[in-house]
Amino acid sequence: MSGRLIYALAAALLAYVPYAAAAQNFPERPVRIVLGFPPGGGVDLVARILVPRLSEYLGQQVIVDNRPGASGLIGTEVAAKSAADGHTLFFGTAGNLSINQSLYPKLHFDIERAFAPVTLVSSVPFLVYVHPSLPATTVRDFIALAKARPGQIRFYSSGNGGLPHLAGELFNSAAQVHTVHVPYKGAAPGITALITGEVQLGFGALAVGQAYVKAGRLRALATTSAKRIAALPDVPALGETLPGFEVVNWYGMVVPSGTPKPAIMQLNADLNRAMKSPDIAEKLAAQGTEPAGTSPEAFGMFMRSEAAKWAKVIRAGNIRAD
Repeated sequence: MSGRLIYALAAALLAYVPYAAAAQNFPERPVRIVLGFPPGGGVDLVARILVPRLSEYLGQQVIVDNRPGASGLIGTEVAAKSAADGHTLFFGTAGNLSINQSLYPKLHFDIERAFAPVTLVSSVPFLVYVHPSLPATTVRDFIALAKARPGQIRFYSSGNGGLPHLAGELFNSAAQVHTVHVPYKGAAPGITALITGEVQLGFGALAVGQAYVKAGRLRALATTSAKRIAALPDVPALGETLPGFEVVNWYGMVVPSGTPKPAIMQLNADLNRAMKSPDIAEKLAAQGTEPAGTSPEAFGMFMRSEAAKWAKVIRAGNIRAD
């Protein structure tokens, strides 16, 4: 073996040793999970359900670091610029990880390049809510009504460019109807507008409107998931009428790009293990979320497919963020 080859192999080995040692000792200190939203929201509640079990598995304290503002962009950027050593994770939503890059084309960083996927944590299907005054008890009834009243039926959202807004635009396209978007500053004032009849249609989480459905103040026509959900087995999936239609909010863990692969795989294994715990799964279900758990590669493919899907909707609707 030539001296030059021996030198090259030795140099490669020396470069690998610190990397391997760091991966073997991971985690060496408390782990931080950055969120782009304030305490009390859906993604925050799910994070705090997972944190005690993840801390137990990692053998280190796990801290939730809420960095709200700018539709989650502040927290996203904080996490993206953190050290790529596995000790900082970003717990993002569909908006953070697959939609914002199309809504905000002048971001200071590339979301896809800034992060490496860890796992899809959970999915949150929407319900199609309508005001009970509408003479429509099925999706087919509603589509027929909307076609007979173009531009007269209004749907609420929690703000321009949010997933409830995009769900409405995608529904318009898939059903070939024209309903009018009315943005509100959050889900709460939007659902209130639907209850009072100010608007007639909305796409929102189960937790947002289920109590009003039970009280007869709203009607749930369908779920936006690919199939019926266990919590509402009698409510059809929208895809049963509009094949291929699916809109789910989702939460997923990523880390800054460049994080060592062994650290990513340990985080993936421990998070997926936590989600499979019966008590954790029960707590997540109580929040209206369905536990997922994937490989990093599968989650990466899912994020890219979601980004392409919503970019098309955003372009077609000429949608702009607030």
